[in-house]
Amino acid sequence: MSAQSYYTHEDFTRNFRNALGMFATGITVVTTRAGNGAPVGLTVNSFNSVSLDPPLVLWSLSAAAPSVPVFEACEYYAINVLAEDQQDLSQLFASRSEDRFAGLEYDEGLGGSPLLRGCCARFECRNTHRYPGGDHVLFVSEVVNFDRADRPPLLFHGGAYRRLAP
Repeated sequence: MSAQSYYTHEDFTRNFRNALGMFATGITVVTTRAGNGAPVGLTVNSFNSVSLDPPLVLWSLSAAAPSVPVFEACEYYAINVLAEDQQDLSQLFASRSEDRFAGLEYDEGLGGSPLLRGCCARFECRNTHRYPGGDHVLFVSEVVNFDRADRPPLLFHGGAYRRLAP
């Protein structure tokens, strides 16, 4: 396999993003409540486990995202791991829609965090640590509660949604 060693500044970001896209990821929707009680949520694929003891997970959010102050201030949030038939939820929470929760049925978790139904896993997290990470904020969270269902996950690879092979 041949790799180009040097990119112009203009090409570097696009090529770097494309190279990162070769790593298949699951799709999550991270949800919480704003200070005024309104539900807030967004699609995130930068999620991974950190530690079993204590139970810690990590996710990141663009520092330019309008929801950064809400997630930095909240005590709890939920990480909802989407199932393969929930691509519509991924797209909804990645959109600029004003009310992503309109007509959506969900359960309430710790701190009122919305727990989306039909997911393969849901993690209720205490917002414990935040770190600057370049153009993102890294959230390292203590998992306080979780549940899981035996459902195939929704995957993202090479700029497209994917499914596990049967």
